[in-house]
Amino acid sequence: MIALEITSMKNFMNRLLAGDTFDLFLLEEATISTANTYTIDGHINRDFYPAEERTAEMIPYEFQPWSEVKGLCFHLIKGKHTPLFLKLVLHLKPEITDRILREGDSVIDADHIKALVLNVKYDGSRAILTTGASYQTFVMSREPEKLWDTWLVKYLDQSGITFSSLA
Repeated sequence: MIALEITSMKNFMNRLLAGDTFDLFLLEEATISTANTYTIDGHINRDFYPAEERTAEMIPYEFQPWSEVKGLCFHLIKGKHTPLFLKLVLHLKPEITDRILREGDSVIDADHIKALVLNVKYDGSRAILTTGASYQTFVMSREPEKLWDTWLVKYLDQSGITFSSLA
């Protein structure tokens, strides 16, 4: 697990809410506090869709892709005032998780990992990103977490998002 503090808030928020930098993620949950507090549960309600649209090909994920919900989050935040609080729990898409493990020659199979998680927390003045991993089963190795942390730092760097590491 690593913790990173964003050093250019405007650039980060633009990439998070308006750009495609974070479209590699799924939204587990969002809490946005402005004049009101909004909570979004990112679980997809499969019963909402007709039976013929509930196939794994039509709805491949458990959670809503960030690309499909970031506009709503942006709408809740935009205005004259900055939000009091923002918390996002994002999961890296499984196909990206699989790629990170394969490219890192991991001894852990992607089927053992439930999610590589990115928590975004904005407290009204600063944004902190923290990483984590959730496993399907117990594993002795922390290799996937190390690969995830390394990949994320490199990805943020390549995406032009500036940050400092927190101890």
